[in-house]
Amino acid sequence: MSEQHVDIGIAIHQDLNGIMRLLEDNLASNGGTLSSTVPRETVEAMMDDLPLIVARRGSEIVGFLMTSNLSRNANIPVVKAMLSAYQGRENAYIYGPICVSQSTRGQGLAKKMFNALKDKLKGREGILFIRNDNAPSIKAHQSMGMKSVAEFTYNDADYTVFSFIG
Repeated sequence: MSEQHVDIGIAIHQDLNGIMRLLEDNLASNGGTLSSTVPRETVEAMMDDLPLIVARRGSEIVGFLMTSNLSRNANIPVVKAMLSAYQGRENAYIYGPICVSQSTRGQGLAKKMFNALKDKLKGREGILFIRNDNAPSIKAHQSMGMKSVAEFTYNDADYTVFSFIG
């Protein structure tokens, strides 16, 4: 059985339903590793600020990598906790969440989306946080060259802050 080719690109507004569906499918409450959802209006605003990278298989969204300006999500409590531990450079942005569909995991899509993002935001620092109990995500991000720069605790969970330069 041949797998359909996956294209990596910048999200357009027609991708929004697929992004929201994949986000919902990967929430911790649905068995995934994402701790909270991102409201649709916020995702739309993020798309207008910075590149939101998607992986498309045909018309299906099978992966996404969100980015946002520090100020856009600084009021979200877990982001506020991260920024109190590490603020990043002056023009830093928040990387994530990143999500790959169950059916396309293990095909290098996270790394391909990450490389596309770095190409679009050359020279800028991206910062992100990962729960310390999410070993697969930590391992994947370390393999992409991200460095641990700080740690923080939020809602009785321990997190590591990672940083990279595009």
